[in-house]
Amino acid sequence: MLSRIGKILLGLALLPLVLMILYRPSFVHPVSTLMLADLALLQGYDRQWVPLDNISPNLIRSVLMSEDGQFCSHNGVDWVQMRSVIDDALDGEPTRGASTITMQTVKNLFLWNSRSFVRKGLEVPMALAADLVWPKRRILEIYLNVAEWGPGIYGIEAAAQHYFKVPAARLTSRQASLLAVVLPNPITRNAARPGAGLRRLAGTVQGRARNAAPYVACIER
Repeated sequence: MLSRIGKILLGLALLPLVLMILYRPSFVHPVSTLMLADLALLQGYDRQWVPLDNISPNLIRSVLMSEDGQFCSHNGVDWVQMRSVIDDALDGEPTRGASTITMQTVKNLFLWNSRSFVRKGLEVPMALAADLVWPKRRILEIYLNVAEWGPGIYGIEAAAQHYFKVPAARLTSRQASLLAVVLPNPITRNAARPGAGLRRLAGTVQGRARNAAPYVACIER
């Protein structure tokens, strides 16, 4: 009995790694756990896969500078940020997110959405594995095609069409920055109708994106 349980647990632990290998080719279009949940609830969703080469550089730079400025230099986990968050937690200070784009990608594909130390503990080894299995461009391509940008809206092509009526390839720097700052809270933030606070955040991201060249070398060709 214990041996059978052990085999089941081992299989569950290895499943994400097997899926990572299967998801490596560019012709494979993975779906997220949230998309599967929408299907299970008979809600449906809007997602139109688009290759990374067909996504505006404005959007790529804005998302990287907003979500993970060290994306090209870390191994899936930003250990400096992670240690800072752990130190803050040990000191009793409010915790903040330290998820890299790689960590968010594996969370979207294999884990659940609510915050917990258990989920974070699973994210770290999965992100390290993903960084070994997938090139950086593939990680970002998957992330931008599974990220949630609103209720039932997944991926940058659906988001660009929904909020600005343009394809992802034609997003301006302002539109891209607004979409980037929606990502942390896509249910309550609306890129097409931003409040004053969201506009200020977008302006900051837009400025950083203009000077992002040293941080996006692993993505831009």
